[in-house]
Order: sequence, then structure tokens, then C-alpha cells
Amino acid sequence: MRIAKWAKFFWSVTVLVMGCENVQQPKPKAQLRLQYPEPQYKKAQYSFPFDFEYNEWAELKGVTKTAPELYYPKMKASLYLSYVGVKNNIDSLLNDAYQLPAKHMIKAEEIPERVIMAPQKRVYGTLFTLVGNTASQLQFFLTDSTDHFLIGALYFYSRPNYDSIMPAAKYVERDVMHLMETLSWKN
Repeated sequence: MRIAKWAKFFWSVTVLVMGCENVQQPKPKAQLRLQYPEPQYKKAQYSFPFDFEYNEWAELKGVTKTAPELYYPKMKASLYLSYVGVKNNIDSLLNDAYQLPAKHMIKAEEIPERVIMAPQKRVYGTLFTLVGNTASQLQFFLTDSTDHFLIGALYFYSRPNYDSIMPAAKYVERDVMHLMETLSWKN
């Protein structure tokens, strides 16, 4: 009887030890860890019809008399800016500015808008963030409604996969917000 108790104890310990082996679990898919430098902004030193600050990490390319292209070489992205003088055509310019993001409705899951108003500088506009696998991740326009109209769109030189480019798009969105907040018109 004493042996039976020891046999049961031995058998229980053996089952516990054998049952506690390391089981290999599948690991979750890795997430890409993108790190971008803290933005340092500087004033554009060109004779555009407006002044603004941009991230030093971006390069001014395609500089014309009216507007540049802000190129982000490490992200392979460009923020295209286009300036038009207002000549009693503010209605058609605003209509066009609202139609551009609407063209992405087929692929966009949503297009939230953020209204910008700085009456002291006469800067008014809207930032459209395009959520989803769209060709452009954000678009905006700024105007004083009488003389100046600036439109911008962000494009990445890659297949539009929102999950992959979202961190970069959010980084550039912060730069665009800074550009919009620091923009002032020249007379």
C-alpha cells in the first residue's frame, strides 16, 4: 500500500513535468518601426507670393515664381503646391479645390476635413485627410478670398497601401499643418 502511494505520487510528478514543456507559439507579424527626426522648420527664401516655413528634412524642388514642390527624399514623397491669383473666380477655384479630394472617393474610406481660419493674417482654408488606399494622402487649399489661392497635394512614389505609408503621411501632415499656420500672403 505504501508503494502504491509512492507510485501514484511519482506518476503524478512525471505527468506534470512532461506536460510543462515549452510549446512553440506562432509569433505575430512584425511591424515596421519608422523613426523620423523631430522637425526643424525654416522660412522659404524665395520670392513666392506668400511666405511659409517648411521642414528642413524636405527639399524645395521645381521652384517656380509662384510655388515650389516640397520633396521628402527619405520617404519618397512630394507635397505639390500650386498658386493661382484670384481674379473674380473664387467660386470656381473653391469648387475645383473641393472636387479634387472627391475624385478619390472610390478608394477612400473617409475624407475628414479640418477647417483653417487665421483672420489676422487673412488665411482661410481646408485640409482634407484621405483615409484609405488613395493616390494622394492629403490635400488642402488656402486663400484670402480676394487675391491669393494656394492648393497642395501629397503623393508618395509607391503603391498606395495606407497601412504602410500612414506613419509617413502623419509626419508630413504635421508639416503641412505648420505650413498652413505660418503662411502669410505678400502684397
